[in-house]
Amino acid sequence: MELKKILVGIDGIKARGALDINITNIECDSRKIKKDGLFVAINGFDLNGNDFIKSAIQNGAIAVMTTADIDKKLLKEIADLVTIIVVPDTRLGLALASCNFYGNPSKKFKLVGITGTKGKTTTTFMTKAILEKQGYKVGLIGTIATYIGDKKLEDSDRTTPESNKLQQLFSKMVEENCDVVVMEVSSQSLKLNRVAGCDFDIGVFTNFSEDHISPKEHPDMEDYFNSKLQLLKMCKVCFTNADDLMVAKIPKLLPDSNITTYGIDNYCNFLAKDITITNSYVDFKAKLGIKNERIKVCIPGRFSVYNALAAISIAKQLKCSEDNIKEALLTVRVPGRSELVDNKKELTIMIDYAHSPESLENILSAVKSYTKGRVISVFGCGGDRDSGKRPVMGEISGRIADYTIVTSDNPRTENPQKIVNQIEEGIKKTNGKYKVIVDRIEAIKAAIKMANKKDIIVLAGKGHEPYQEINGVKHPFDERIIVNDIVNELNAK
Repeated sequence: MELKKILVGIDGIKARGALDINITNIECDSRKIKKDGLFVAINGFDLNGNDFIKSAIQNGAIAVMTTADIDKKLLKEIADLVTIIVVPDTRLGLALASCNFYGNPSKKFKLVGITGTKGKTTTTFMTKAILEKQGYKVGLIGTIATYIGDKKLEDSDRTTPESNKLQQLFSKMVEENCDVVVMEVSSQSLKLNRVAGCDFDIGVFTNFSEDHISPKEHPDMEDYFNSKLQLLKMCKVCFTNADDLMVAKIPKLLPDSNITTYGIDNYCNFLAKDITITNSYVDFKAKLGIKNERIKVCIPGRFSVYNALAAISIAKQLKCSEDNIKEALLTVRVPGRSELVDNKKELTIMIDYAHSPESLENILSAVKSYTKGRVISVFGCGGDRDSGKRPVMGEISGRIADYTIVTSDNPRTENPQKIVNQIEEGIKKTNGKYKVIVDRIEAIKAAIKMANKKDIIVLAGKGHEPYQEINGVKHPFDERIIVNDIVNELNAK
């Protein structure tokens, strides 16, 4: 595509060199640039893209997008080698250029964006399940992976991809005739313009609580909230949680937006009532058509009601039938998110991605509220990550769970024993019963041996991850398979 066509809609451009050249690829990583590429130099948190311009040119870049603060000496060195495009914001420039380069694919299907602190992943999977039951072909982009229908394209390394990668995925979804694309939209992606230029039809804001406050993310809660709020400003139709303190303010903050509310406790447009929660499902009544229908979701917990309400709201907007909504929610499973593992002992065993103090407290408190027997918590903490959270998470599990088994979870390059010792420091502050079993398979086996059918075992931390990372090597470790191998072994004795 001609460079001048790629630059359409980008304000404040200053160009030096030919604009009628043909561009074959756009990248912000100099290592990925190919012949006749456009390299966009982004000044990131750790690296400055300008430092890699020469490398990009060596790899085949014939045009460079940068900002006015580029070193004048460097500018002079490359002036005769490439076309130079100076823009006010290269992140925004990358996003809009990518939209143009890939033919604005988000205008060719219905695009649904889901943001919020928690519930994004589950809501996207619920929505996908309902829409597919209705007969739509659906693409999904999120924290776990990218899918077109049942086909997994790739695992994800971030919730929302960089803008050029995102538009490339959208383009592939157009090629494969997707009717709807459902995606998780992170606060970072909104703040850093990764979704700029996307044509959102429907937006959801699930909830809001403290998270992602750090020098490389958001300086404070206000910035975090306002970043997420940007999604709804980009959408034609919005759905928000009336029971969340901050999210409930959105209709007044955006009076000109088309916003419908859902909830359980507060006045809203779409209400769930008569809720029953067990350790294997939740069901509730909600008005799907002209009358209230009972809806059952085999993902236990009150939060599943909120996620289901959000998914149903989207589905109703896209004209899904009551029967398809109910049937899809009955069978939907979300990898590693309150995921129940069927097993021959008929024990309630839940795999959940909870790997932070808040998420561990949330999942253990949730299961504690509806489990008739004991809550048996099996968890560890990852190596080479925030060590300060280890005793905090130990204290949380010791306080809430009836029994805790402290074990290993992606120790990476750290000594697993050192990590569990730090967790144990926290659990000792409580009266909680616990034991330490560093080998995660043996820890899971111990939990299964001690559990009865009234108990629930929560395997926290790994979630959808099918590996255990030790010293730079990812060893196969799918907890669904491991659970059933252990159960089969115990049944054979």
